[in-house]
Amino acid sequence: MFVILAWVLACVAGGYAATKTYQFTGVVKAVEGSTFSVEKSAKETWTFETSKDTKGTPKAGDKVTVYYKMVATEIENRPSTPTKPAPPRKK
Repeated sequence: MFVILAWVLACVAGGYAATKTYQFTGVVKAVEGSTFSVEKSAKETWTFETSKDTKGTPKAGDKVTVYYKMVATEIENRPSTPTKPAPPRKK
């Protein structure tokens, strides 16, 4: 009985595993509504979108570290290209 309970709890906990977080540090260049841009270097600027659950408020000119998660919002499936069968080998 204990083994079954432990297995069920492990499966449930696996479904709630923490999503990996990433971070991006730079200077806030622009804030427009629910989006803001952070410049890490002259060649690298990222734009982020905030939600009601986002902690902190970015202001232009602030040096910030943004903690974010990669979350898929849509997945479009396409049929894969069929591969050509290999030519028969000569004996």
